[in-house]
Amino acid sequence: MRYYTLSFCFGCCLIGMVGVQSPALAEVQTGDTPTPPAELLQKAAPDKADYEQSQDPDLPALEAGNLFHSKGGKLSYWDGLVGHAMIEGGANGNPVTHSGRNFGQYFTDKSNTGTLNQITASISHPVTPIGKGYGIGFVVEMLYGSDARVDPTLGMGDGALKGGYQWAPTQAHIDVHTPWLFKHGIDFQIGQMYGLMGVEGIPALARPFYSYNYSSDYIVPFETVGIVATMHVSRDIDFLLGIDSGNASTFGNATVNKQPKGYAGLVFKNLMDNKMTIRAISHLGPAGNSGTAVTSADGWTSAGIGSAANKLMQYNVEVSMSYRFTDKVTFTEDIIVDRDESIRDTAYGFTSYVAWDLRKNLTLNFRGEIFRDNTGGVITQFIGSDSYRSYLRNRPYAYYSAPATTYGELTAGVSWKPPVINDHLGKGTFTLRPELRLDRSLNGTHPFNRSASVMNPVVTNGTRNMFWVSCDAILSF
Repeated sequence: MRYYTLSFCFGCCLIGMVGVQSPALAEVQTGDTPTPPAELLQKAAPDKADYEQSQDPDLPALEAGNLFHSKGGKLSYWDGLVGHAMIEGGANGNPVTHSGRNFGQYFTDKSNTGTLNQITASISHPVTPIGKGYGIGFVVEMLYGSDARVDPTLGMGDGALKGGYQWAPTQAHIDVHTPWLFKHGIDFQIGQMYGLMGVEGIPALARPFYSYNYSSDYIVPFETVGIVATMHVSRDIDFLLGIDSGNASTFGNATVNKQPKGYAGLVFKNLMDNKMTIRAISHLGPAGNSGTAVTSADGWTSAGIGSAANKLMQYNVEVSMSYRFTDKVTFTEDIIVDRDESIRDTAYGFTSYVAWDLRKNLTLNFRGEIFRDNTGGVITQFIGSDSYRSYLRNRPYAYYSAPATTYGELTAGVSWKPPVINDHLGKGTFTLRPELRLDRSLNGTHPFNRSASVMNPVVTNGTRNMFWVSCDAILSF
């Protein structure tokens, strides 16, 4: 697809693989007069033992992070800083491709080659109580690697590097918990954030496989800038409401169009004896590019459709459910529907996951998906390292696509943390993830393993099946 679903996220949520995260941001006050935030942070926890006894039950106690170590049992706010780094590299083999690409993939698009996908580094602080039911935290994260080609945010360093390996900021948000309205309060988050929708996240360890399913690659948000509130209606029910400037864009000239986008959702937790979680998420707003179309000398055209884009809506809805069948086996079901008036297309996907913990360091993963692209306007293969950013910037970009197609996909893989390596890494963890994948057109089209031309960018002479083998390695600290 020539753009991603535009939404505002509250945090990175991977059902069955990682938990729901609820950080936030707001103006903080104590008593009748405002207290400067810096003073609140310094008073956060003069003594850890006393602090744990008096803290808000909805907020975790201040813990020492991994960057600094306090002396004498005293903890200041800054002792809670946490630093993480991760390196992911991978390769895939597609024995019959004539295009050099795996069709229907953004991040793992290059076939028969090795890739440094991402080097990420982050500094964060969990939301920590600062008194009277308030808490504050933050996250800052950067990414370098081939994944940054398709994960830019306009106006935030996009285009600083070109070529196969680029740089992109991925998170920069402040989070605050407030005791407002509900017994368990409201969380706010403001800034740049990962998208909430979808089961497979951008960070390597926020998804079970190296490759992505079609829904996560094409119709869920990657990056948004704005504000979201998570209202804890009860301990087991959250209501989310947010507003943002659109996927991969900020404000002013660094946006696809200047109309706001809206986001709402419900999360039901701890169902069926704490074994089930259900999410219902929706997002709507204009998604087309409001710029004027531009054509390059070689015939490629930009994505702009003019001012009409400001009134053409995109409606996106996701319902997902995760159920822990046993202590070792988890099932996840994900359904996403996307309707975009700007390209007059509807797409929807059904994905099932099974995660089976065979051992403490070995998990077997299965994924099955059916994805329908009603007109062929969603599943689009960008050509070149700067093609996706050119699309966002309303510049001519090279691509090829397929006719209206129903895609089927089966993936099997393992996530293995070999003890022979990890026993010597201290706090680091090494993960190896080989996988086998088969993609197939279920309605007789032939979109795979061929490219197309500017005169006819729709692939009709490819293959009906695409079988490929992949493996990535992740070193995290």
